[in-house]
Amino acid sequence: MMEIVEDIAELRRRRLQWRGAGERIALVPTMGNLHPGHLRLIREARSVADRVVVSLFVNPMQFDRAEDLAAYPRTLDQDRRSLEGEGVDLLFCPRTPDLYARDMGQMSYVEVPGLSATLCGAGRPGHFRGVATVVSKLFNLVQPELAVFGEKDYQQLILIRRLVEDLNFPVEVVGVPTVRESDGLAMSSRNGYLSEEERLRAPALYRVLEALATRIAAGHQELSGLERSAMAGLRAAGLTPEYVSIRRAEDLDLPAPGDHRLVILGAAWLGKARLIDNLQVER
Repeated sequence: MMEIVEDIAELRRRRLQWRGAGERIALVPTMGNLHPGHLRLIREARSVADRVVVSLFVNPMQFDRAEDLAAYPRTLDQDRRSLEGEGVDLLFCPRTPDLYARDMGQMSYVEVPGLSATLCGAGRPGHFRGVATVVSKLFNLVQPELAVFGEKDYQQLILIRRLVEDLNFPVEVVGVPTVRESDGLAMSSRNGYLSEEERLRAPALYRVLEALATRIAAGHQELSGLERSAMAGLRAAGLTPEYVSIRRAEDLDLPAPGDHRLVILGAAWLGKARLIDNLQVER
């Protein structure tokens, strides 16, 4: 039976009990409003660990707009029901004052330089500082052997791997491929912001990235021109593009001529929803 824990001391007691029994712990951090993509992460965690902890916390430090934080869906009862059938051992729902005892401007924080300021970080100042800080807190509290993240948030995944390397966290970071709707749209909690008409247009982001990946795999070398073409394709589909960028897959640096494993990342607005997606490609 799944336990629901808010208290940090209770979480630590349970963790010590599991550790004393020699059990491996996997952590799946979430902000709730769960969808099948989250459940895929949990099943991956279940396959590689003895105990699975899911955290559910809408992290105020990673929101750059107060109205976005206020509007983020809170669906705890629905999420709890989804998790009970997935073999989750513990749902950790920390209280905000327990993680942030002071105003955000007075709190200590963790920041990954470089990666925090590019791509999604360029348009969302402070976002990845908030991500790095809350993930560091969760690693400290849960002390998992493994942590599972989705590849849909590819920049976040690379940033967390850098964080783990730089700060010597004894945590293996596991990435899980993006889960998509039947028309290719990457599953996201923010898809609920789309109107019926916007939902029909939203898969254009995936289609544009897919066409770009095909051209790269076919040998097209002029990457900046491909990026501009993709931006135009998004605008033609009725989206407002933020960026389309081709990067080196392992670290998100700009690719050099000899780099073969690339990732195409894109972000675009459609109504109130900010859509992100990515595709990896070999050239």
